[in-house]
Amino acid sequence: MSRHTDAAQGGQDEIPLERSLPGPSFTAEAEFAREREAVLFADWFCVGREESLAGTGDYLTADIAGESILVVRGAGTPGGTGAPGGADGPGGADTAGGSLAGFYNLCRHRGSRLVPVAGSQPGGDRAPSGCAGTAIRCPYHGWTYGLDGSLRSAPFLPDLRRYRERLALHPVAVTTWGGFVFARLGAGGGPRPLAAQLNGAGERLAAYPLAELRSAHRLVYRVAANWKVICENYNECYHCGPVHPELCDLIPAFRHGGGAGLDWDTGIQHRDGTYTFTLTGTTSRAPFPGLTQADITRHRGELVLPNLMLSLSADHVAAFTLWPHDAGHTTVLCDFLFHPAEIARASFDPFDAVEFWDLVNRQDWAICEQVQDGMGSRMFTAGYLAPMEQPSADVGRYVTARLGARRPPGPR
Repeated sequence: MSRHTDAAQGGQDEIPLERSLPGPSFTAEAEFAREREAVLFADWFCVGREESLAGTGDYLTADIAGESILVVRGAGTPGGTGAPGGADGPGGADTAGGSLAGFYNLCRHRGSRLVPVAGSQPGGDRAPSGCAGTAIRCPYHGWTYGLDGSLRSAPFLPDLRRYRERLALHPVAVTTWGGFVFARLGAGGGPRPLAAQLNGAGERLAAYPLAELRSAHRLVYRVAANWKVICENYNECYHCGPVHPELCDLIPAFRHGGGAGLDWDTGIQHRDGTYTFTLTGTTSRAPFPGLTQADITRHRGELVLPNLMLSLSADHVAAFTLWPHDAGHTTVLCDFLFHPAEIARASFDPFDAVEFWDLVNRQDWAICEQVQDGMGSRMFTAGYLAPMEQPSADVGRYVTARLGARRPPGPR
């Protein structure tokens, strides 16, 4: 832990707390533009679930910090389940239903969107998925591309056949893990295996059937806060006592010692008689198959930077994806994942979990917005990180490592 001198104390007293990233990292559009290139485009970004890409020609669109992409299920030979390391170049990930391929949502002819994006921002009115059939056809002049991105035809321009390879769609790297689909726009910096970003999450969550789960409900939030503020908030429980009384009633350890000493590798123990995140701490849903009794009574959480947050209970997973818009605004999608056997039951009802999470989420977003608002003050130069907030410090370290040696402007 580093020690810093507080200028307000006349340079005399050292405050034994680590400093956060400086204020401009959270508030300046110039710094967001740097992160867009070096982090959001350069690393694997979670764009959705494989369940929306079940059949040949199925696609999903995603807006990654202003760049629209298209992920398509091809008609190739079925393969494996998508290794955690993932494909890291043009092309895609082999999965049980055929290959996935990713492309910029951009026709090579005049730049039209291949799939309309107006209203299709995360949580917008238009669903960001559909089926293209056997080919992707531009709505403007009818240029048509195969599901592998190759140019198939350009109406009334037969001589272009010789240039099909050069006029293929611009590729985006795609891979999968745990039923989640990840895309990587900026492969120019060399290979970055997804396994490095998972940081051991695959091993820690091996008992949970993530790839088998299906989404039964989605909550959409538009949060007036920087994406890193949300990640840092998720990665510490120092705030849980003041902000989340209902959550701490289920897991008292979140309140004790300001959330210090939490063992996330083995999970955090629920209060006796409770085992899931609902208002009662119980549910009629069965635990996931294969969980031990210890697993059932513990809560687990994982942050897969830059934009996937997973909160795992015995019977459901709350999967959060962050969609940064600018320095001060982020859309958060909260998808509730359940086992298909439970969803198939006539009595299935996800809303005990949804109701609880909506309460906790709104508490989080409200405090994140207060933090973001305060960071806009001329007096805010950087924050302090308590020892129990070291997991939050990991967010700053992650961003700083990717931006390079030069930190954003601010106090040293």
